Amino acid sequence: MHQEVKILDHIWGKSNKYNLRLLILICISLFIYSGCSASSNSTRYNRPDDKDKPTTKEIRFTSDDPDIAPADDTPVNIDNLVGKISQPTNSPTGDVNSKEKLLMEIIRYMNTPYKFGGDSKKGIDCSAFTQIMFKNTMSIDLSRTANEQYNMGKDIEEKKELQFGDLVFFDTRMTVKPGHVGIYLGDDLFAHASSSKGVTISSIASSYYVKRFMGGRRVREF
Repeated sequence: MHQEVKILDHIWGKSNKYNLRLLILICISLFIYSGCSASSNSTRYNRPDDKDKPTTKEIRFTSDDPDIAPADDTPVNIDNLVGKISQPTNSPTGDVNSKEKLLMEIIRYMNTPYKFGGDSKKGIDCSAFTQIMFKNTMSIDLSRTANEQYNMGKDIEEKKELQFGDLVFFDTRMTVKPGHVGIYLGDDLFAHASSSKGVTISSIASSYYVKRFMGGRRVREF
């Protein structure tokens, strides 16, 4: 500041016309300098630089078993399915009533929305669906997760060996296997809680599920 005053004193010692022009130029320069300085300080101290601003990234929330219903899924005729399953069979126990109870409970939950961690008709995930179906109809206690249910009962490796009521498992996740579970109904159909459709009936033979099938587990003979 002292240096600026000396400059002004020196300038005033010259001709008034010349002094006036220089004074105007100096005032303009000082004004611009002070303005830039204030702006710089405001940017530096009163608000963060762009690089310091937190970046907002789009977060896509995915379910724990993110299965996607295949495009070639076709609607299932529930009446025909009930008629087939209710017919007498040569099952070891001959317990047709248990099959009907399980099927009726599945139908009661049809179109229930999917909710990861859910275990009611307000919202349900795949392993809670299988757990509730077996508990409500046969008082069979299944573990809570698909991974745990995969270690229960008798191992069924081939699709052709599947029977009504077998648990069927699919590789739908990157880190945990299996990532999805449903209940086999026969004719390549299985009931499950799909993350895209809720409780529905799909075909194991569909392009999506056929290549992700891991096997089945038989926890109850029908």
